[in-house]
Amino acid sequence: MRLEESLSRIWGGIQRQLFPYLEEEMGELNRNHRKLVATLEMVRIEDHVPWNNNKSRGRPLKERTAIGRAFIAKTVYNMNTTRDLLDRLSADKTVRRLCGWVEKREVPSEATFSRAFEEFARGGLLQEAHAAMIGKHMDEEILGHISRDATEIEAREKPKKREKPEIEVGAQSEESKPGRKSRKKAKQQKRLERQKEMSLEQMLEDLPKACDVGVKTNSKGNKEKWIGYKLHIDVADGQIPISCILTSASLHDSQVALPLAEMTRHRVVNLYDLMDSAYDSNIIRERSESMGHKPIIDTYNRGFSKVKDEREAEYKRLKLIHLELPEQARYKNRTTVERVNSRLKDEFGGRTVRVRGHAKVMAHLMFGILALTADQLLRLVT
Repeated sequence: MRLEESLSRIWGGIQRQLFPYLEEEMGELNRNHRKLVATLEMVRIEDHVPWNNNKSRGRPLKERTAIGRAFIAKTVYNMNTTRDLLDRLSADKTVRRLCGWVEKREVPSEATFSRAFEEFARGGLLQEAHAAMIGKHMDEEILGHISRDATEIEAREKPKKREKPEIEVGAQSEESKPGRKSRKKAKQQKRLERQKEMSLEQMLEDLPKACDVGVKTNSKGNKEKWIGYKLHIDVADGQIPISCILTSASLHDSQVALPLAEMTRHRVVNLYDLMDSAYDSNIIRERSESMGHKPIIDTYNRGFSKVKDEREAEYKRLKLIHLELPEQARYKNRTTVERVNSRLKDEFGGRTVRVRGHAKVMAHLMFGILALTADQLLRLVT
């Protein structure tokens, strides 16, 4: 209730004060202009961009605020490239003025945009802005469900080659045949086991982040490959993204469950954790319960992918979900995270990653997450 009241006040101020003021200054705003204005007002990127820096030379960093607003406009309008954004800023004076420039000649070059984007990516500014938006609007809310899932992110870069696992060469044993040496793999503690004793910062540092090859099984049971990354995300009821982490494409979903849960715990309070069979682990269940949550996780079956008949596969899948009827009903809410993944890709640039490197790819996706979060929050009251 507090969330709806807060958002209603913000939306009322945008409708009754901000829109009339801007239309008096710039002329009539169309539907897309109004959507951009509302998104910019919700995100408030200017609160997180540094205004000055005594060590810097050249143009003042005040211009970075306008560039940050322009990148949000690029996401809202679902533009593919920065070149498309510059063309829009040149042709649409309303968008240009909403970003912070009056004349065409004031808009920086594409190279300046690229340097600013790199600064945003390197400094984690967008993650900070998203955490601040969630904290501002949802800090005092008690949420019902957090749905957890991961989605593939295709990138235009070469995948990193996998390193061969280290093998220890032991001394010749009495049982081994003459002339041969016993070889055994060095035992390594599993990542989930290690994460039990780690802080959030240590868990994030331990996750692989290089571009590589990922494999997933589609709805028909066929395996698909992609080159790039994997975005792991926690979503609240109402399709509101709460936390997200970008890793290598090959990393299994379960390896990010604990850091995601820890990150989400510091931002919101929720009652249920909804996860599919990829997160079927006692360690994940125990961590969820230790946080005061009720984990509802589908059961994993190793033989499921071998079933060819789709009807038989669906029947076996339903038989494997050992949940009581109320929990089965709650588990259906997990589709919210799938819809968020779909919207991020189709409407907010998730399919048009043109940058390279983990930090820049994350920044590109975070612009989409920011715009998507603002849109979903406003949908609660509009």
